[in-house]
Amino acid sequence: MSIDPVGTVSIEQVADFSSMIVREVEKAIVGKRDVNELAMAALLCPGGHLLLEDRPGLAKTLLASSFSKALGLDFKRIRFSPDLLPMDIVGGSGSCAVRKGPIFAQLLLAEEINRASPKLQSVLLEAMQEGHVLLEGERLALPRPFIVVATQNPIERKDSFPLSESQLDRFVMKLSVGYPLREEEDEILRRRVERRKDAVTLNTIISPEILLAMREAVEKVHVDPDIRAYIVSIAARSRRHPRLALGVSPRGSVALLKLARAWAAMQGRDFVAPGDIMRLASPALSHRVEIEPSKGDLQISRASIIDEIVRSAPAPSYSDGSS
Repeated sequence: MSIDPVGTVSIEQVADFSSMIVREVEKAIVGKRDVNELAMAALLCPGGHLLLEDRPGLAKTLLASSFSKALGLDFKRIRFSPDLLPMDIVGGSGSCAVRKGPIFAQLLLAEEINRASPKLQSVLLEAMQEGHVLLEGERLALPRPFIVVATQNPIERKDSFPLSESQLDRFVMKLSVGYPLREEEDEILRRRVERRKDAVTLNTIISPEILLAMREAVEKVHVDPDIRAYIVSIAARSRRHPRLALGVSPRGSVALLKLARAWAAMQGRDFVAPGDIMRLASPALSHRVEIEPSKGDLQISRASIIDEIVRSAPAPSYSDGSS
């Protein structure tokens, strides 16, 4: 499949490329089609930084590296720890010239981001927000695209620094890979036996330039005023929900809008449907709200509250034809 000489991509091509990328990633991430598709939607958004929270050994790192290969992106990883310094990720003066750090990547895997010091987290936050960093007093642009896939374990350690609400708000989506089903885990073992090595060989499906062109195409997906009103209603209901101390910010509403456009394009549609909002509300918004401590319930999760809010908000009544 090719794109035209001026570098434009159609909605149909977004859908085709996305499907090809997800299928390629599935060679490494077995039985997680839903997670892979949601991650693809996040990567189609400008500022599509992704937070993966799960226990060790559940393919968070593999998911990031697999997408970087399929998307043809320059990939680097940083394993955070409390003693890591800003210069360790941004760079500094070398023996002959300024040395750029690992943050200068198109896809940066920030492992155990909640073990980074608050100062280091703020450096990464600025990079995610502004698309540049300060190096030796000079403002340097980061590569395009610049995507951060951050991971964190749900069990806090003594040397961890939980991300603040403003930092969580910078991630367009939060996902958990989760444990595989028995048959999926058996398939993981079968594939490992057959290939006789740990590494999974993946093909590069597109280039960074095509990914940027796909993002441009997503920006053309139509959003009806009724859909905008639906998103606003969901956000407003979160702000007055009795169990929530912190509701969805306007940045969260924009993130849901961007993700819904990407999801629609992945289905080959040039318009956002109510079903897109319903599908994406929880992964887009649940990490942006806080449960009221005095009304906390171990059986109630942020995601379940967002789902409740979505069910209670009147949806546009037209037939959407969404997946």
